[in-house]
Amino acid sequence: MTTSKQYKAYQDNAVNTASGGELTLMLYNGCIKFIKQAIKDINEKNYESKNTNIQKAQSIIQELMITLDSEVEISNQLLPLYEYMQFQLKEGNVKNDAALIEEVLGFAMEFRDTWKQVILKTRQKQFAQGASI
Repeated sequence: MTTSKQYKAYQDNAVNTASGGELTLMLYNGCIKFIKQAIKDINEKNYESKNTNIQKAQSIIQELMITLDSEVEISNQLLPLYEYMQFQLKEGNVKNDAALIEEVLGFAMEFRDTWKQVILKTRQKQFAQGASI
């Protein structure tokens, strides 16, 4: 098996065995990666690549929006923020304005970091419950 095929198999396995929380974390990380690349593309005047990377980030945010559980209060607070992020990405794309896209990067990183903490606390709680059995 070639290295690229091995890496693809590893990635597929990582996604297929990840928990819902880990998948959400992967989405945030992917979004951050594409936003950072889009900012770099704007600075380098590589507008075709910028557009592609912003569209990828928008697709990820759309997926995050779709997976929100409307029965959970925090989801009702996140939805308008995700919509704002989508709007800012669109505006940043049209205007080639890195500042608008950087604002979205800040939100994505904050959400990702918060989500990491949720996963860690959940694991700690599960571990503590498992140890007391």
